[in-house]
This record gives sequence, C-alpha cells and structure tokens, in this order.
Amino acid sequence: MRKFFGEFKKFITRGNVLDMAVGVIVGGAFTAIVNALSNNILRPLINALLSLILGTDSLDSVYTMLVPAYTDETKAVIDYASSIYIDWGAFISAIINFLLIAFVLFCIVKAINAANDGVKKGVHKYDPLTKDEIITYRKEGKKSKEILAIAKEKQAALDEEKRLADEEAAKNAPKTEAQLLEEMLEVLKQK
Repeated sequence: MRKFFGEFKKFITRGNVLDMAVGVIVGGAFTAIVNALSNNILRPLINALLSLILGTDSLDSVYTMLVPAYTDETKAVIDYASSIYIDWGAFISAIINFLLIAFVLFCIVKAINAANDGVKKGVHKYDPLTKDEIITYRKEGKKSKEILAIAKEKQAALDEEKRLADEEAAKNAPKTEAQLLEEMLEVLKQK
C-alpha cells in the first residue's frame, strides 16, 4: 500500500500533471469567455441573419420535428421534452463554439510561438558569445550594435577555424576505393 501511494505521489507531482491541471482550470475559464462571446455577440448576429433568410427569430427555433408530443388533446401545444426532433440550432451553436475556441487557441498559440521565436532570435543574435561575455560587454558600456559586431567577428573566426579543420580532415582522411582506383589508373596511364 505504501508503495502504491508513493507511486501516486510521484505521478501527481510530476511537472506535466501539474501543467495539465492548470490547463484544465484555464480551459474552464476560457470556455466561459468563449460561451459569452458566442451567446452574447455572435448568436444575435446569426439570429438576425437567420431571421432574414429563414424567417425564424433565433437558432432555438431551427429544428425538424420527427415525432411530436402534445400537452393536451387539442394538439395545440407541443411538449418538447417528450417530442423527438432534430435540433439544428443547438448543432449550429456547437459548431460556432468549436470554431471560436479553435480560432482563439490558434491565435494564442501563434502569439506564444512568435514570442518564443523573438526570445530565441534575441538569444541567438549573439550566438558565438557566452552569457558572461555579453554581461561583461554590457558592464563596459557597449551598445547592442557593438556587441553584435563583436559576435559577428567571433563567428567569422569560428567559421574560418571550422573551414581549415574541415580541409585538414579532408587531406588526412583515408582514401576511398574509388579514389585509389583513380590514382592507379593515372599511374598506369603515365607508364
């Protein structure tokens, strides 16, 4: 039993479980915002459009009655709780809510990705320099343009070192069979 609760404690305190819990809580609050946007702003616009097209007042009256149930024998009042009908209005409303949530989440993710890209660009702008070097240059009073110029010079030096190392490695690399055959053919042609 102790092992079971130990595993449960380990599971519940993992970072992704806590992130998921925060996501669920924020998602619940976010759903209230989307429902308010859908019910109070978009639905009246759609209802006005439907009244022009279909002649109905709202999405609530967009349905197809399959088996009506009446409250009295005169069949004047329909009992919707006992009737069987297709509620197109609720379906359209659910689609609108889904599209709104998807659109807003897309915008949020796009904004977060743009912010992360901006941070990465800011970090990689001085890529060949270490954080300590950047801090030292800042303490010396150097401006961003000056630090960027130093970073570019250091990157150029690193690129040149890499190019020279690659050339040296290519010279010292063992020859392939094809290269050896070509050399043999050259020697034979000369004789």
